[in-house]
Amino acid sequence: MPSSEKLISKKKPVFPISDLLHQYLIENNRSIKIPIFYDDLLRFQGCVTVYNDKDQDTLWVRTYYSEFDREEIDLCLKKIYTLLHSDGNEDTIPFLNVDAIDYCTFGNSKPFRIKIRNILNDNYTYFYVKKADASRVYGLELEHILSPHNINFLIYKDTLIEEHIAGIPGDDFIRDFLPKCSESEKSQIAKEFVKFKERCLVRLLGDMRSYNYVITPTHDFDHIVYKIRAIDFDQQSFEGNLRVYNMKFMKENAEIMSMVNEKLARSSIRQYKIEERSYMAKRMITAPKRIESLMHCMKNDVISTPENIIKLKKQIGDYANDPAFAKCKNMGEILQTILIYVKSNYLNISNKELF
Repeated sequence: MPSSEKLISKKKPVFPISDLLHQYLIENNRSIKIPIFYDDLLRFQGCVTVYNDKDQDTLWVRTYYSEFDREEIDLCLKKIYTLLHSDGNEDTIPFLNVDAIDYCTFGNSKPFRIKIRNILNDNYTYFYVKKADASRVYGLELEHILSPHNINFLIYKDTLIEEHIAGIPGDDFIRDFLPKCSESEKSQIAKEFVKFKERCLVRLLGDMRSYNYVITPTHDFDHIVYKIRAIDFDQQSFEGNLRVYNMKFMKENAEIMSMVNEKLARSSIRQYKIEERSYMAKRMITAPKRIESLMHCMKNDVISTPENIIKLKKQIGDYANDPAFAKCKNMGEILQTILIYVKSNYLNISNKELF
């Protein structure tokens, strides 16, 4: 299996939020004035390494600020919490505490992870503060529209606020939990992985290595249901290599791919792919204006390089044997052409299989 590091061409640049995308975010209640920026959190005076329960470096560091800065920053983060999870009412702020401000030293986005605790009952939650990037915003919106999961985020100028997506990181799950699963649970995980892989491929969400998604177990009557969710949307429609969007070519997913091939017949795999595409088509049909407006923004935006666009449209065009992709001028048009296939097949306008 090819190394996923070789599949990724180079570090992805940050693409600014265009005026058109900004207007879309305002119209869909994603843009709101917040009291602090990403750069403000970079003023920390020092930090200490955060270790997990096995004394391993998590690649996160816990920051600390001057007394004056910390008081101001804490209040601003509490206000953001009320905006993200409520109606912005500040009456609850006295009952909130900022337990930790962690900074990630790994990856493109270098986010801050904020831990907010309710002092009345000790319940806590997280949210993330990142640099706003058009690729990530498109990825988050496509996740909200096309996946089974709603997602909550806010944008203000060059700062992005994301809610925490709960679950067990894929690499931890594969290493520590998968070996303990029953055979029936492994079959169910294999099914969910096929559907998740299909969803990422069709919508061109790349770089889904095992640490970029989470697996969430939920107890349901006498068994456990497993769901898989992406947590990193940085590589939305950027790379030119089609394999970057196909999880089976990521070496970190090799073990779970072997389990899929062992547990599922080819006919079952095809059935689950069709099911997931049908779900995506239904979501497009139920939110036609929103997906059309988002595609309009994407087609008039720059979120990749000319080289990547040429390479990807040729690979998909050759694979699908369809000249429509050769006419695409940017990543937005490539993605829209794919989604038209998905919707047409669901409506029985076309029976052509794209991938």
